Amino acid sequence: MMPLPGRHLTSVLLRREGDLFLFDCGEGTQVSLRSLNLRWKKINTIFISHTHADHITGLPGILMLSAQVDRTEPLVIIGPPIIKEYIETSRKVLNMYINYEIEVREIEDPSVPQVVYEGEGYKVRSFPVKHSRVCVGYTLEEDPRPGVFFPEKAKEAGVPVGPMWSNLQQGKDVTLKDGSTVHPEDVMGDERAGRKFSFVTDTMYKDSIIEEVAGSDLLICEGMFEKDLAESAREKKHLTAYQAGIIASKAGGIKKMGLIHYSPRYTEKQLKKLKKEARENFENTFLCKDQMVLKIPNTD
Repeated sequence: MMPLPGRHLTSVLLRREGDLFLFDCGEGTQVSLRSLNLRWKKINTIFISHTHADHITGLPGILMLSAQVDRTEPLVIIGPPIIKEYIETSRKVLNMYINYEIEVREIEDPSVPQVVYEGEGYKVRSFPVKHSRVCVGYTLEEDPRPGVFFPEKAKEAGVPVGPMWSNLQQGKDVTLKDGSTVHPEDVMGDERAGRKFSFVTDTMYKDSIIEEVAGSDLLICEGMFEKDLAESAREKKHLTAYQAGIIASKAGGIKKMGLIHYSPRYTEKQLKKLKKEARENFENTFLCKDQMVLKIPNTD
C-alpha cells in the first residue's frame, strides 16, 4: 500500500530465455531494476493487474527511463480497461520524451479467463480475481516439452548419428535407407510438462483462482493480513496469508509459493507470522523480499 525503507511496492520481473516480463510496476520499480545485474532494458511486455496507484505509479519512470537507453524494440503493456488512459494521460501531463513504440492492449472483458499474450513456446493468461477495482491475475505457462531422447534406442533402430537424430528430437519422422520409418515415440520418452508461473495479488478469496494457478512451479500470491484480521481483509477485498496457503494447497501441483504485498503494519520481524500462518496450509511458502532472485528449473 505504501513504500517502506527496504520494502518497495509490488513488481515481479520474470526472465525466460531472451524475454523479460514485468508483472505490475509499483513506485520505485526502476530503482530495484537498476540495482540488479539483469538486462532489464530488454523488458518487452508489462502486465498490470489493476490500476490502483501502488501497482502502476512506477510506469511513468520506466517509460521515460527506457527512452534514455536507446531502446529500439516496441514495449507492450497489457492490463484491464483504463490502463491506456492512464498511460496516455501520464505521457501528456509529463510531456514525456518517448522514442520507441508503446503498444497498449486492454483486456476487453477481464471477467473471462483468456490468453492475452503468447510467444514461441509459451502463453500468458489473465483470469479474474475479486478486488475493489477490476483486477486480474496472470499465469505464464510453457508448452509441453518433447520427451527425453534415448541415443541407444536410435542406434538400435538403425538411425545414423547426425541430422536424423535432430529431426526425431523435433518430433519428425525419419526414413532410413532401407525405406523403413522411425517415429519420435520409438526413441523418445513421454512428453514433459513445461514450467508455469502464476501472479496473484489484490483479491479476496475466490475459488476460481485455485484452478487457474494449479500446477505452478512458482506462485507469487499476496498475503496481506494475518488470520486475526480476516474480517478487515474481507472488507478491503484482500487475502490473508492463511487463505493464500489454502489456495496453494487446494490447487495441487504447486512447488513453492512466495508471499507478497504485505500490509505496512507489519515490521520485517512480524512478517514471520504471515509465513507461519500460510505454512499451516502450504509448507513450501517463503516471504518475498526486494531484489530476491529465484530460479524456476525444468523438471524431468
